Amino acid sequence: MPAPKTRDLELTRNQLADWLRGKLPGAKSVTIASLSGPSETGFSSDTLMFDAESSDGARTRTERLVARFKPSGFTVFPTYDIAMQFRIMRALGEQSDVPVPRMRWLEEDERQLGAPFYVMDRVDGRVPNDNPPYHAAGWVPELSPADRAALWWSGLDAMARVHRLDCRTLGLDGLDQPARGETPLAQQLREYDEYIAWGMDASRYPLLDQARRWLHANVPAEDRVGLCWGDSRLGNQIFDGTTCVAVIDWEMARLGDPVQDLAWWIVLDRCFSEGLGCERLAGFPDRAATIARWEQLVGRPARDIEYYEVLGLYKFTAIMARVILQMKHYEIFPADSDMDADNLASQTLARVLADVR
Repeated sequence: MPAPKTRDLELTRNQLADWLRGKLPGAKSVTIASLSGPSETGFSSDTLMFDAESSDGARTRTERLVARFKPSGFTVFPTYDIAMQFRIMRALGEQSDVPVPRMRWLEEDERQLGAPFYVMDRVDGRVPNDNPPYHAAGWVPELSPADRAALWWSGLDAMARVHRLDCRTLGLDGLDQPARGETPLAQQLREYDEYIAWGMDASRYPLLDQARRWLHANVPAEDRVGLCWGDSRLGNQIFDGTTCVAVIDWEMARLGDPVQDLAWWIVLDRCFSEGLGCERLAGFPDRAATIARWEQLVGRPARDIEYYEVLGLYKFTAIMARVILQMKHYEIFPADSDMDADNLASQTLARVLADVR
């Protein structure tokens, strides 16, 4: 099997410098320093952090930046709309109080650096661990229970700011997918039917079929449609102390009932603790308190939360299957591993399905 494609950092350094000369006002020369990937990057992203030192001949200026590229090779998702991610964050930064990085430039011509990409300001702070999860390692276990509670509530508040928005004012009509269904939920269910058909041998994952049948049989009404972050979790937020200063990773953003973000927030935390046989850290508020606080923040009840918890676990189980298949493809995991079908997501989904039947 081929090894994962890696980016030639020296070539990228030179290409970025040439490209930025046309973007930074008055820059006669640009040097790229401290070029690296984040220590805890997502499997589906291609992200680089760097310092851009530019000179107009009289003075030198340094900007701390991040570039995110469209992934290639054996990908987790079939498509990546880099332009839409850029536009969402730019709209939020310009038209809301949602904390997001300042978006700088979008480059859709893959000839420039080999793939479409966008550049944003780098936000200083810390991100809760994904691998291993923050309940087991990293800086979050070092916090006091009171600080963990503050971290959780600040992250939840930042997410709720998204849900209070009128998405019709943000100019994000491209998120609608009418060809897939009449409602955002119908579109999402169709999208994940297509995703599973594209990304894996569905016969290997009977649990996904059980969840799919339950979801189609119990579709709720969509009383509110708004912008949904999609991958709504602590690991996609940057914190200064216990204060969320940036909401990042919008590749799963969509239109729909925002309660699905709350559900994803809850079940992903459950997967990263219970799903790994790891005790949940003291101080983190429980499910009931989290739902109650979200309802206060957005001013409406979290109706159908159980449905959206099943939906979230269904999606995460499918995504985890694809992630492990990616690792098998690149021989990070052995070919005979069953982790694509038996993992933190699938085990949690099985327990939840047993409860809702």
